[in-house]
Amino acid sequence: MAWIDDVTAHLAQTCGLDPSAIALGPGDADLLLDLAAVAAHRSGDRTNAPLLCHVLGRARAAGVPLDVLEAAVREFATR
Repeated sequence: MAWIDDVTAHLAQTCGLDPSAIALGPGDADLLLDLAAVAAHRSGDRTNAPLLCHVLGRARAAGVPLDVLEAAVREFATR
């Protein structure tokens, strides 16, 4: 995980952000990778994986908790 931590610190410094405001929390990376896999496999298009992560990030920025987003993605994926 060193690379993601390093790039997060660089982005924070470059953009004038608090690194803790954008850093991945414990377990976040595994959860996001799992949801990305759900997006790729259920849609049949692996490009949906990073796009879903972007949408999740925007929703998190709007204040939606990650566990709520996870439940919504998993619900949608079972349709």
